[in-house]
Amino acid sequence: MTDTPTRNVALLIDADNASAATLDPVLTVLAELGTVNVRRVYGNWSKPALKAWRDMSIMHGIEPQQQFDLTKGKNATDMKMTIDAMDLLFRGRIDGFGIMSSDSDFMPLATRIRQDGVPVYGFGTSRTPEGFRQACTRFIDVGALNDTSEPVPLPLPPSITGTAPAPKPAAPKAKPKQEIGADVIKLLIDAYGASKRDERGYVSLSAMGTLAGNRSSFDTRNYGYSRLQDLIAMIPNFQSETRDDGRVFVKRLR
Repeated sequence: MTDTPTRNVALLIDADNASAATLDPVLTVLAELGTVNVRRVYGNWSKPALKAWRDMSIMHGIEPQQQFDLTKGKNATDMKMTIDAMDLLFRGRIDGFGIMSSDSDFMPLATRIRQDGVPVYGFGTSRTPEGFRQACTRFIDVGALNDTSEPVPLPLPPSITGTAPAPKPAAPKAKPKQEIGADVIKLLIDAYGASKRDERGYVSLSAMGTLAGNRSSFDTRNYGYSRLQDLIAMIPNFQSETRDDGRVFVKRLR
């Protein structure tokens, strides 16, 4: 049994700019930071479009925060989320934040939280502005998180009349991988170059990943890979090897 306290994580959700269907994988990712004890979702609950979030708040113990649309074109939700985040930050009891939104208005908030050394994980769509992406410690595309494969139904038993059993269902569709662009390859090459190499030219994959993450909101899940090792294996610029102690090392080929 360990005496190390569990890290306390706050998840703040902009219901107008986040899909309730992505909540489960978001909570799974935030488990990297600790336990999501603070869960709040912000919106005007009189809107029919937020019904899914109303249902999800009951299912996952999320505290709904009502914000009326007092003026057309003005979003009070953003202001309330920012105020609550700063209150939580200054109390000093939160070790990490998750912000579910595709709104660039949260870029200053993410930047301010990180200035106190607290990690911020952003979750939004592929259309999220680059400013908010880069302001986060990690920004994760929720479209890449969602498994698009369809569930496979169980085969039906043979009919008592002797008819043939139903045909086997098709295998689930493979989750599509995102294209690995030249900017990502350059980022990894730069991280490799800044890492300490052994006598054979290999660097620790863990150290390389840390350097890449420190320079941008890079995250392997945005490209359909759960581990950096799997992403590296798809890039011909590198080769990797697993050593006897289980650690992975990478060498640049070109």
